[in-house]
Amino acid sequence: MEFLPIFLDIKERHCVLVGGGEVAYRKALLLIKAQAKLIIVATNFCDSLVELANENSFVRIDSDFSPRHLQDAILVIAATDDEHVNAFVAETAAKENIPVNVVDQPALCSFIMPAIVDRSPVVVAISSGGKSPVLTRKLKTLNESMISDREGDLALLLGEYRDAVKERFSSFNERLRFWEELLESELTELVYSGKTDAAKELIVRYLTTKKKERLGGEVYLVGAGPGDPDLLTLRALRLMHKADVVLYDRLVSPEVMNKLRPDAEKIHVGKTRSNHTVEQESINQMLVRYAREGKRVLRLKGGDPFIFGRGGEELSSLANAKIPFQIVPGITAASGCASYAGIPLTHRDYAQSVRFLTGHLKDGELILDWKNLVQEHETLVFYMGLLGISTICEQLIKHGMDAAMPIAVVQQGTRRSQRVLSAELKTMPALIENSNLKAPTIIIIGRVVDLRAELSWYNPE
Repeated sequence: MEFLPIFLDIKERHCVLVGGGEVAYRKALLLIKAQAKLIIVATNFCDSLVELANENSFVRIDSDFSPRHLQDAILVIAATDDEHVNAFVAETAAKENIPVNVVDQPALCSFIMPAIVDRSPVVVAISSGGKSPVLTRKLKTLNESMISDREGDLALLLGEYRDAVKERFSSFNERLRFWEELLESELTELVYSGKTDAAKELIVRYLTTKKKERLGGEVYLVGAGPGDPDLLTLRALRLMHKADVVLYDRLVSPEVMNKLRPDAEKIHVGKTRSNHTVEQESINQMLVRYAREGKRVLRLKGGDPFIFGRGGEELSSLANAKIPFQIVPGITAASGCASYAGIPLTHRDYAQSVRFLTGHLKDGELILDWKNLVQEHETLVFYMGLLGISTICEQLIKHGMDAAMPIAVVQQGTRRSQRVLSAELKTMPALIENSNLKAPTIIIIGRVVDLRAELSWYNPE
């Protein structure tokens, strides 16, 4: 390890920045955020720094750098475009034993400015020791996506109870076990969801009760999206890694299932046409039962749980049983499959609205307001419509839709097995008969389908 990672308190202390360009501006923002008494020395100041000076209180010195500028300084940053000036600043700081950083010149630095992920008071600093700033930025981006924006709120809340925990537990190991157990509870999700009062009640309960008395489960209703695991939300991934029990549908792709916690209990409750593996009422009861056992239960649904997903019914059962839950929306199949097929669902020139419908046959029939569906500047999207596609095409034509209206059928959209068939309403039924397409599929009808020829981009092997 070439550099010792430390966090330096510079609040209300003199820090000197030499340079007046855009690089200096970015460093000035960091120093101001850390509440330093900032002095900026430069012969020319860029517009950004001039504007910053008008908005913030810092000393601006319009001159060449001089050793006298380092009087009382505890930290120096050189950010000029003149190597000789930067070297002089570094040499002067070294003589005065003042920590110095020279931008893009690690050999002249006594400290390195890391890439920062700021969730104050939680701060993550990442450095490559000046070897690869691009790699450092990449790692910063990764951490930005992984660390919740509310992580700082969590840290502040925990800080409020440090003294109470010390009073409650006399030994370090006892306190350590308490904090570990608390952070494994639903506390983090309560804070991330903005439920501060509930989070405080939970901490108090953990402080005042025995472990066996505070067991309490929760249900996570999560949309798994159309299949590509890269389309999962960050919250979805976080909850998938926490769940003790997973109830999942058949539309959840194997690739998404691979993201689950390996040791979680996984229960398939999917439904296919005329074959309900588990009845809906039984699913509702299972969610309640597992949660009452103190388990974290993940209800994982393909697409979005509130779009043809019966998520509302399941949550009603949980609400009636007073089981806490949270909802994570997913990318619905219509949006995901259309995007991966290169078909915009709306377009200024072709479709000003979009309508989502179910094409599921009931007793061999598909009953819809066909006449109302025939709109020239609207896109129709049918879920679960593969078996009823002949009826869909025939009825739309019968009720006035142009027989040459473009139509696309997307099989297993966003996955490597994606296939897209495009045709006209009048020809699609015959094309489907010889296609060997397999569910799940999405049917898209409208002028926007013609844009696929220009916008298609996803071509899995």
